[in-house]
Amino acid sequence: MFGQGASSTVESQVTDIAILGAGAVGQLICHQLHSVGLAVGLIAREASASTTETYWQELVFCPLSSTDADTDSVSYRVPTFNLNSTSLQQIRLLIVCVKAYQVIDAISPLLGKLSLQCHILLLHNGMGPHLALAPQLQGRGLSLGTTSQGVLRQSRWQVKQTGQGLTQFGHFTGPALPQALRDGLLNAIPNSEWVEAIIPSLWQKLAVNAAINPLTALHQCPNGTLAQAQFTQTIASILDELVEVAAQDGIALDRQMLEERVYRVIELTAANFSSMHQDVAHHRPTEIEQISGYICDRASAHGLSAATNAQMCQAIKQLSAITPQA
Repeated sequence: MFGQGASSTVESQVTDIAILGAGAVGQLICHQLHSVGLAVGLIAREASASTTETYWQELVFCPLSSTDADTDSVSYRVPTFNLNSTSLQQIRLLIVCVKAYQVIDAISPLLGKLSLQCHILLLHNGMGPHLALAPQLQGRGLSLGTTSQGVLRQSRWQVKQTGQGLTQFGHFTGPALPQALRDGLLNAIPNSEWVEAIIPSLWQKLAVNAAINPLTALHQCPNGTLAQAQFTQTIASILDELVEVAAQDGIALDRQMLEERVYRVIELTAANFSSMHQDVAHHRPTEIEQISGYICDRASAHGLSAATNAQMCQAIKQLSAITPQA
């Protein structure tokens, strides 16, 4: 069974689940798991070089505050480990919530320190890192996930949930996620489900990201603007290319359903700004390579052209190139 999520002493804390990537999504997932009593902690990547102590921050609870919708904020504490902590061996599930382009660099230093029984779950936008990571797992199990929950980070350790959304998990390779851990995730995260065929679900989420993210970043607009007629043909072309490429990868997607889903997201999140829009606005790297770029890479692998997605990819790269990086 799981260790207890709350503990009067840090020394007695047993952490079954660790989250790598304490951004907005990572903190939201952490809050949800902690709220139902799961033993969850954070791995502090950025602090790992600031001390030589093996157990530094292993016994420190970082103050986090999560605000759900219009309710009062809830403060809670979770253990934080650095990359040298011996407690990493206890972790049964590592949830990776960093940006897609950070996955390999973030997880590589951990692979030699985690138990070979530790299961890994990738939870990010875009696709691609799972293919690069799988050969490095030394027999560990790998699951993939996607979430549409809305969340904003208001300060370093405070997030606000801005909307409900579907969260999906599914097995990709290696040993399956133990049933107790699977049930724990589904119980903790509202509107979540286990999907036996996760790759098609990821392609569906990729379609939404590919249609919305680059265009909102390029036109500096909220999602709802994309309902205007001037964007119709571009969105259609993005989806046409994606469906053709996915089919070559053995993934059959319903073109009409994808278009309906894209415009439903545009409507439901009309006032929101996409993550790529926010990344560009805040001078941060984007996940364009794992969204439009992934479609182009798979197209190239099959001798196809994905001209519109390539155009989106190039335009975002050019926009980022003239924007100073933080």
